[in-house]
Amino acid sequence: MSPRTRSDQAIAPHGWVQAALTVLAGLLVMGVVAALGLWAAGAADLPDGAFPRVVAATVVTAVGGTVELSGNAGGLADTQAGLTVIPLSVTLAGALTVATGFLRPLRHRAVAGAGELAGWAARLAVLWVLGLVALALGARQTFTLSLGDGTLSDLGDAFGVTPEVGFTTNVPLTLLFGLLWLAGVLVLALLVSRGAPLPARLLRFQASVRPAAYAMVLLLLAYVVLGVVVGVVVAATRGHAAETLAVILLGLPNVVWLALTLGLGATWNGRVEGPFGLPMPHVLDEVLRSKDTATLDLGTLADYDGRVWWLVAVDAVLLLAAAFVMAARSPARTRAWQHALHMAVALALTVLMICLVGRISAHYGLSVLGIGDLGGGLSGELFLEPELWSAVGLAALWGLVTGFLGGLLARPVRRQD
Repeated sequence: MSPRTRSDQAIAPHGWVQAALTVLAGLLVMGVVAALGLWAAGAADLPDGAFPRVVAATVVTAVGGTVELSGNAGGLADTQAGLTVIPLSVTLAGALTVATGFLRPLRHRAVAGAGELAGWAARLAVLWVLGLVALALGARQTFTLSLGDGTLSDLGDAFGVTPEVGFTTNVPLTLLFGLLWLAGVLVLALLVSRGAPLPARLLRFQASVRPAAYAMVLLLLAYVVLGVVVGVVVAATRGHAAETLAVILLGLPNVVWLALTLGLGATWNGRVEGPFGLPMPHVLDEVLRSKDTATLDLGTLADYDGRVWWLVAVDAVLLLAAAFVMAARSPARTRAWQHALHMAVALALTVLMICLVGRISAHYGLSVLGIGDLGGGLSGELFLEPELWSAVGLAALWGLVTGFLGGLLARPVRRQD
């Protein structure tokens, strides 16, 4: 056995302690961000000590897990409920923490074997599953609802109807999507980090894939930072500090990444009805709160606030900056048209991801003896979904243009290998 082989074996294994610290740090950061955001939103006042369970449910949904709503109002009543939303602020905090812990033992390495990386990822996956099981079992709660005043209240009193709504976790689906989330985070971490080692067979792909992946992550984080700045300014000048903090800690990427797609020309369709509200700027709520499904794009938003056209300018500047960074980190031999193709593919995949994780759907309704018809003050509906393929196509077109220009601007710059 050669000295080099012995040295590689000495530093290759990454133990269970490191894996446990990485998993615990990721779950702890997500839990803290979720708890602070829910506290700012007023969830700390939930009855029956439900706050910790709601925090657990929020973390579960942040990693792609499934939380199912349930209702029970006895044989004389009918309830319907559903919720699909990913709190992307919590997701982002966990992803950055887990990725940092995953890459830390691999730093200062040029090449790593596939077996080593698989073993390190497997340790994380085993402990991640255990953490998700604990969260899923704790994310269960039932609430009793008040029927309020009027006919529904009188019927409820007469027939002893006590409506309840609760949530529970689909454990198998949570584990499946949670593992897919972890795999995506680890793969993206390897793609983005220039210093992370890859198996020898994959080294030929790093020159084309890593600069584009890094540029897209930088673009998304730039939008988040810009959103934080805007949120702080709005809170300082217009008040509503608690609501703004809740949006920042729970759904800021949901807002700013939606703005990114809108600036590209994408179209979303949605509706807001009843007591539900979007954790987003008031103009979005105004557009979507209509009798029929509303179209959300630059044109409809401009009818309420002409400043939305600045989204196009912000997109142009930040995309060009991302394209420049991508080109500057690419080999000097890469031509401008190749930068354009790399940027187009990377931006199209990024927008596809935003459209998939940015969907929102929520509804709840109650009827007693058919009265209420799942309507009135005890019901509501909220949904927001993109026109997927047009958004991806527009992203590819923007990527071609900004990638080509970025390649031209970066010609004087040489990547430091």
